[in-house]
Amino acid sequence: MADSRPTAARPDFAALGVPAAVVTALQALGITEPFPIQSATLPDSLAGRDVLGRGRTGSGKTYAFVIPTLTRLAAIGGRPAARRPSALILAPTRELASQIEATAIPLARALGLRTATVFGGVSAGAQISALRSGVDLLIACPGRLEDLISGGHADLSQVEITVLDEADHMADLGFLPVVRRLLDRTPADGQRMLFSATLDAGVDTLVRRYLHSPVTHSVDSAESPVAAMTHHALQVEPADRVPVLVELTSAPGRTLVFTRTKHGAKKLTKQLIAAGVPAVELHGNLSQGARTRNLDAFATGTVRTLVATDIAARGIHVDDVNLVVHADPPVEHKAYLHRSGRTARAGAEGTVVTLMTPEQVSDVRALTKRAAIKPRVARLSPGDPLLAELAPGERTLIAPAPLAAPGADEARRPSRPVSGGTGNRARSGRPGGARSGGGRAGRSRSPRSGGPVTVHSTSTRSGGAAAFSANARPRRSR
Repeated sequence: MADSRPTAARPDFAALGVPAAVVTALQALGITEPFPIQSATLPDSLAGRDVLGRGRTGSGKTYAFVIPTLTRLAAIGGRPAARRPSALILAPTRELASQIEATAIPLARALGLRTATVFGGVSAGAQISALRSGVDLLIACPGRLEDLISGGHADLSQVEITVLDEADHMADLGFLPVVRRLLDRTPADGQRMLFSATLDAGVDTLVRRYLHSPVTHSVDSAESPVAAMTHHALQVEPADRVPVLVELTSAPGRTLVFTRTKHGAKKLTKQLIAAGVPAVELHGNLSQGARTRNLDAFATGTVRTLVATDIAARGIHVDDVNLVVHADPPVEHKAYLHRSGRTARAGAEGTVVTLMTPEQVSDVRALTKRAAIKPRVARLSPGDPLLAELAPGERTLIAPAPLAAPGADEARRPSRPVSGGTGNRARSGRPGGARSGGGRAGRSRSPRSGGPVTVHSTSTRSGGAAAFSANARPRRSR
């Protein structure tokens, strides 16, 4: 499988051959220095060679293929024909496809190129219209794209460049048969790039079948722990699991909590909200609109706790996720690494916490050993000082006020008592200060730990914590 080249010292983007218009667009986004995977692959991908790029999650793979794809499309020139895109990027999930498009749009605009994204879970009407108007770069999930092709709305016969992102995840999700059918519809002499965190048997089959003499670049093994990421395994009693999670998630900063099942994510989200932690959920049972709204709320900081299944373990990038919590330990070590990779991205620091009941200790020990991780192990209960060390800062809970009796003065509603751990030691990478919230704020003492907890009493009528309830029915868009 082609030659493999070591990573050299990183030049800037211009020195790698990236055109001035793209360099300027990157600088406007605050991106001035390429990551190792970008420095390694750009000279070959810009030259039109087939590339196999392997790097751990968060290593910068998206720009590594978006930059050369758009640059080469601009150099090829010409207006794309209706329904016939000039380049194709395949992604395994809707969220990843949307994030790739968000990365591509500023660069595409700088080059005068059109992009479109197609995935399931939403009406195909707008996607069909975009394809009919002509698209330079199409970003697609395999299932919806195959449906559009079957309906005569898309044709891959003029695709000059094809990219497979998160190829190993496509294999895990069972997408390889449809991926092969799609690749068979693209010209055999086109440029093809495949990016993956691992090269399992299914991915290797794609490489051997569809890439021609690819240049292989491996930057950071998928098994490599991130130096700025610290790992902890906390043994808790089943009854203490939610109180411990409340202490961790009520600290400042973004926290991403993983569960094994969709039902578990929904239930835990409700429990956190009931305890005073505004949280949103992300899993496959949600509509695409709800998934998008919840992810946006987390990304913008409107809500700082996201409870998700493994749907968020791959490809989802949100800046400044300080803490990842495995509320349910994953079954398999690759899932552990990909979940954990949502923090400590792009050189930032991050903390990973795995909660385990006494019955799960041996499983977690085997899991972390396979992942080449040596976590700090502790047995604790709510109020333990270690929780304040893992998630420093003043705990803030949003307490929805009870509904007032008819004619009662709503301004006199009391804040309900709140219990939880505390912490006020600062740590690099985790912003200080309390969570924001509407309504009145008062100081309370945690009965378990004796530390300060800021309680915000928010009327359900004014859009406080109740607005994040998993039972809330979203408004229909017109």
